[in-house]
Amino acid sequence: MQALRTRAACAARRARPTATTTTTTAPRTSRSYASESHGHDSHHHHHHHAPEVAEGLGPAFYVFAAAVPASYLAYSISRPGPDGEESSFSKWLRSFDYFNDWELRNALRSNMIEQAAHDKHLLNYAGKSTHVELKAPELLYSGSPWNVPAGFYPNLDHVTAHYHKQAVEEEERKVKLLQAKARAQEQEQKQETS
Repeated sequence: MQALRTRAACAARRARPTATTTTTTAPRTSRSYASESHGHDSHHHHHHHAPEVAEGLGPAFYVFAAAVPASYLAYSISRPGPDGEESSFSKWLRSFDYFNDWELRNALRSNMIEQAAHDKHLLNYAGKSTHVELKAPELLYSGSPWNVPAGFYPNLDHVTAHYHKQAVEEEERKVKLLQAKARAQEQEQKQETS
């Protein structure tokens, strides 16, 4: 687009009448600008023009020019026929196996969703292990290597038993709380239905 503007500006400058070509107009006064004078000699006016650069129209112009017929072609092949038959694009898509096996794909997806729901219920509602897993059980029996008589490490089984018992009590408390909530919801539902 820049190339078109540049050429239009050059053509407009050439089409202007100058003082030498018309005799009825007053002669133009010439102005001198600082950018025109080179050095002290202002009698010689050397006009240096910028070099001509051949600029193309750019890729956007060509993309737009190609998009117009491409969009018309896509529109025309996607329209149904005059008697209501399928478009040529639909016929071409039906030639692929992917679009013909939709019943099989739907059955496979349904089976996968049902299996995922089964697995979710299995994992969420299965009985939990009462074993308290320690990240590093060997740390219970480790101690300072200095000032400890050989073979003397305290037996800390009672500590493990204490925390195991505490975890069991906490799980029982949670189960009782959930059962109480379930009973309360059942009673609310019975009251709403009656």
